[in-house]
Amino acid sequence: MVCTFVALLLNITQVFMKKTYDATDRKEYLEGYAMGLNPFLSLKRKMSKAITAGFKSGRIDYEDRNGRISNGIPKRIVTEKILEDFLIAGMFGFDIDIEGYTTFQINTISKWYQSGTEKYDPKQYDNLSALLNRDEIVMSIE
Repeated sequence: MVCTFVALLLNITQVFMKKTYDATDRKEYLEGYAMGLNPFLSLKRKMSKAITAGFKSGRIDYEDRNGRISNGIPKRIVTEKILEDFLIAGMFGFDIDIEGYTTFQINTISKWYQSGTEKYDPKQYDNLSALLNRDEIVMSIE
């Protein structure tokens, strides 16, 4: 049932965005999306349709990465950039530190890391490692 609701909401958001060519609506949608990504904000009454659609889309993305807000807000928030960092870590075979993440977040992170390890090329790592060592650069994924 939850999956059906999410699919319906995503469909409504996509239809809204396809029909939205107005610059103001797009701006409001993006503002709402940013609000939805912030777990400490909630949707206020009497917001425009664009802000409401953006907020709902942003909240879905937040909860896909960090778990439902009703289950609590984690100490460390997983963002798209953090997931991309874990993907790259997997691609280069780097060890990762998952301390401080919730079980839900670790499951999400592991999927991205695994996707990176599937693209792992030892020759790429050797070249990068040599370059990093030559320039005395230390890499850490947090």
